[in-house]
Amino acid sequence: MKKLNALILSLLLPFMLSAQENVDSLLNVLQTQKRTSEEKIQLYWEIMITYWNNDLEKTILYAGEGLNFSKKEQNHLWSARFSRILGFSYIHKNEYDLSLRYLENAVEFAVKAKDKKEENIATTYLGTLYIQQGKYELGLKYFMKALPSLENLQQNEHYANALINIAIIYQNLRNTEKACEYGRQAFAIAEKHDLPYPKMCSLEILGDSYYQKNQLDSALVCMLQAYEMSRQLNDKPRTITSAQMLANAYCVLKEYDKAEKYAEECLEIAEEFEHIVNKFMAWSVLSYIRFGQQRYKESEMYAYKIWETDSTRLEWAMNASLALSKANISLYNPSKAIYFLDKYEDIRDQLSTKELHSSLADMEVKYETEKKEMRIAALEEEKKLYAGLGAAIVAALLLGIGLIIYRYRSKRKIAEQQIKQLKQENELIATRATLDAEKTEREIIARDLHDGVGVLLSVVKNNMNMMKSYSIIENTEVDYFNRALDGLDKSITELRRVAHHIMPAILIEQGLAVALDDFCRSIPEAVFHFSGTGRRFDSEKEIALYRCAYELVNNALRHSGASGIDVHLNRDETTAYLSIVDNGCGFDLQTASMGMGIRNLRTRLSAFGGRMDIFSEPGNGTEVNVEMEV
Repeated sequence: MKKLNALILSLLLPFMLSAQENVDSLLNVLQTQKRTSEEKIQLYWEIMITYWNNDLEKTILYAGEGLNFSKKEQNHLWSARFSRILGFSYIHKNEYDLSLRYLENAVEFAVKAKDKKEENIATTYLGTLYIQQGKYELGLKYFMKALPSLENLQQNEHYANALINIAIIYQNLRNTEKACEYGRQAFAIAEKHDLPYPKMCSLEILGDSYYQKNQLDSALVCMLQAYEMSRQLNDKPRTITSAQMLANAYCVLKEYDKAEKYAEECLEIAEEFEHIVNKFMAWSVLSYIRFGQQRYKESEMYAYKIWETDSTRLEWAMNASLALSKANISLYNPSKAIYFLDKYEDIRDQLSTKELHSSLADMEVKYETEKKEMRIAALEEEKKLYAGLGAAIVAALLLGIGLIIYRYRSKRKIAEQQIKQLKQENELIATRATLDAEKTEREIIARDLHDGVGVLLSVVKNNMNMMKSYSIIENTEVDYFNRALDGLDKSITELRRVAHHIMPAILIEQGLAVALDDFCRSIPEAVFHFSGTGRRFDSEKEIALYRCAYELVNNALRHSGASGIDVHLNRDETTAYLSIVDNGCGFDLQTASMGMGIRNLRTRLSAFGGRMDIFSEPGNGTEVNVEMEV
C-alpha cells in the first residue's frame, strides 16, 4: 500500500496543480460583476483550484458551493466535476463514506451529461477509493470498467494512469508477471504520447518487477531512467522511490558503495520533508548495507532507529527486529539476539491474518467471464432470433421451407457450439486462477517455514551447543542433553523436507528435471529417467507437472505396495511427456472409481491443455502417462 498510495495521489489530478488568479480578486469578480451562470461556475472552479495545494478545507468549501450552484443551474457536467473533486478530497481525509457518496454522484451526473470522458475519470476515482481501503477486488472492477472507454476515446494520460494503478495492485499482491504486463502497456502509451509522469511511474513499476524476478540488469536500466527523470522533473517524492529501488538492487549485487549513495539521498530527502515512512525505508536499507559491510554496530543503530521511533507499525517493526537480531548475533550478544528474534516471531504472528492473495486473480476471472457471458447472451439471442425467423418464414413462404430450416439449424448448431466452447473457457479461466492462488500460498508457507521456524530452531540449536561447550553437565544428564540435540536435528531436517515438498526452491531455480531428480532421490523405491531437451518452459506448467508426479508417486507408495517406481520425463521442442510406472498390485479400470486426487490432477492438467491416461491390470502394476504442450 505504501507505493500504491503515493503514486495514486500523484497521478489523478495533474491539471489541478497551479493557481489561476488571486483568490480575493476572483471572489470580488464573483460577487460584484454580472456574469453568466457558466462564467460563475468557472470562477468557483478557479477559486477551488487555487486552494488545492495548500488548504484542503477551503478546497472542499468552494467545491461544495460550486456543486450547489451547478445543481441549481442543472448543469450536469460541472456537477459531475465538483462532485468528483469532493470525492477525491475526502479520500485525502480518510472519510471514505462521504467520498463514496460524492464519487457515485459524479458518475451519475456524468451519465446525465452524456460526457463519457468525465464518467471514465469519476469511475477511476472510485477505483482509487476502494484501493485506498484495501478492497482490491472492487478497485480493480472500476479500473477495468473504465479501461476500454479510456482507450477508445483516446484519453491517453488517464488510460496510462489506469494501467499503472492496475500494475501497482499486482505488485502489492506479488503477481510480478501481471505487474510487468500492465507496466509495459503503460510505458508504451506514455512514450508514444510523450507523457513524462506516467512514463516515469511505469519505469519504476518495470524496474521493481524485474528486480522481483531477479533480472537485475533490466531492473537497473529501468530504475536509473526513472531516477534521472525524477531529478529532471524536480520531483523529490519520486526521487526517493527510484533511489530506494536502486539502493536495494545494488545491495543484492553487493555493490555497497553505490547502494550507500542512493540510500543516503533517500534519507536526506525524507528528513527534508519530515516523512516518517521514507525515513524508515532509508534506515532499513542503510542497516542492510552496514551489515553487508560487516559494520555491525552501525547496522544495529539504523535498525534501532526504526524500532525506537515507532514499533507499533508492525511490518517495519518486524523487519527491524529481524535486523537487530542478526546484528547482535554477529556482535556476540546472544541475549539481545534472542530477545529481538522473539519479537520478530510475535510480530509475524500478528501479521499472519489471511491475505488477499487470490482476490486480484478472482477479479480478472470475473472481468474475463463477464465478457464471455455477454457473448453467450448475444449468441442466445441470436439463436432465439433464428428460431422466430424460421417459424415466420415457414408460415409465410412454404416454397422456401427446406432452405430456411437448413440455414436455421446450421446457425443454431454453430451458436450452441460457441456457447459450449465459451463456457469451457470460463471453467479453464477459473481453474487457472485457483492454481495461481495455490502457487502463491505454497510459496509463502514454504518460505515462512524455512526462513521463520527454521531460523528459530537453528538459533536454539546453536545456543544448546554453546551451553554444552561452556557448561558443566552431570553424567546422568549428558544422555538427555544429547537426545534433545538429536531430536532438534531431526526436527530441522523434517521441517526442511516439508518446506521443500510444499514448494521446492530447486523447482523454481533449476527447473522440472532437476526437481524431479531431487524428489526421486529422497524416495528409495523411486528412480528418475530423463531424455530430450533440458530447456526450461512456463513455470506454472512446470509446477503442474511436478505436483502431478508428486501425487502419483505417493499414490503408488500408499495404495499399490510397489517396491519399484520409475519416473520418466521426456521433452521435445513442443511437448513434455511424464510417465509414472510402478510394479504394484494394479487394479481393474472398469470397476475401480477414481478418487478426488486423480480428479484434481485431471482438472489441474486441463487448465494448461494437458491430458492424462491410466493403464492398469490386477497383479500387473500401473502406468500413468501425462502429456502437455510447452
